[in-house]
Order: sequence, then C-alpha cells, then structure tokens
Amino acid sequence: MGQITTVMTNRVDTTGVVLAGGRGQRMGGEDKGLLLWRGQSLVSHALTALGEAVETRLINANRNLAAYAALGFPVIPDANDRFDGPLAGLLSAMRAAATPYVLTVPCDAPLLTGKLLQRLVERLEMSGTAIAVAHDGERLHPVVMLAETGLADDLQAYLDTGERRVEHWIRRHRWVSVDFSDMPGALVNINTPDELAQLDAHGLP
Repeated sequence: MGQITTVMTNRVDTTGVVLAGGRGQRMGGEDKGLLLWRGQSLVSHALTALGEAVETRLINANRNLAAYAALGFPVIPDANDRFDGPLAGLLSAMRAAATPYVLTVPCDAPLLTGKLLQRLVERLEMSGTAIAVAHDGERLHPVVMLAETGLADDLQAYLDTGERRVEHWIRRHRWVSVDFSDMPGALVNINTPDELAQLDAHGLP
C-alpha cells in the first residue's frame, strides 16, 4: 500500500455535518432532529458538539428545511428524494464542503461532545488513514465518522450500485476505529419516543 503519510486536521480544514435527513419511521414519522431534549432540539445539541471541534457546520436534512435553516447554518438536502440513508447525506456534505475532511454526527445522539469528537481527528492523524469511525467497545458507530472529502466520487459510485450500507463502504477504504469505550453512553442514539423519554438515564452531567 506504500508509505503511510501523516495528515493534519484541525478546526479549519474539517467541516462538521449533522445528519438529519431520515424519515424518522421508528419515531412515528417525527423529524427527529427537531424534537426537544433539555429545552433544545436534538439537532442543536449536535451542532453544539460539532462547534467545539470544527469551525464550519452544515445540516443535512430532507424535510422541514426552513425550520433547520432558522438555526443559522447552511442546510443541504440529499441529491434525490429517495431517503437513501446516511451515506446520501455524507455524499451531499462532501460535495458541499470546501475542506479536505468532513466530520459527521447523527442528529439523534445528543450526548456527544466536541472533546470526544476530537478523538477522531487525533486518531486519523496518527494512523494516516482516510476514515476514522467511533467504536464503543462493542460495536462501531459508523455515522460518527471523519472522512476525506476526496472519497466523494467513490461514494457516488457505491451508491449508484444500489448499496446503502455504511460500514460496508467504510471497509472498502483505509480506515481506523476510534475507542470511545470509556464513554459508551455518549454514543446512545434515539430512535423511539420511549428512548427520548429515558435519555436522562444515560445522560452526562
């Protein structure tokens, strides 16, 4: 594979993206990013975490675009209306970003912090890989990902085959897992109304 080169990523050369483009089917069709927790929308919590790690932030959304735009950040929808999943949002972010790296987080993981997200940056720098992905000690959380924007054409080709599996695409490239096992609760994501109601049980101070 050749000599591994060390990359340097920082707030300036990484664009943060909240992925809020899903249908919210397990949430009864609710737009998850706009649901409230501790007085703020879930997407606002995600934006705050990203803001601690990067300078530029985007929101990927396919519904309620005006409500998302009112938060003060650019809103980028998927390239089509098929709701093709997180990779479609990642592709739109890669196309929109003016930076060499994109850092994605789901809209429904409000316990993430910028300090934790910075681990992705540090691990990518050490490994010289193209992608870094959070791991809670038991499984990957592939939507919490730092990736080179230069992979956009490859991702487009992958989606054009009809594939939608995030982890399968990641494993096609040089990638590294990032240990979040000391704070696995920070990766908890919300899929149902009951999970949202019980979120404080996993909450951070």
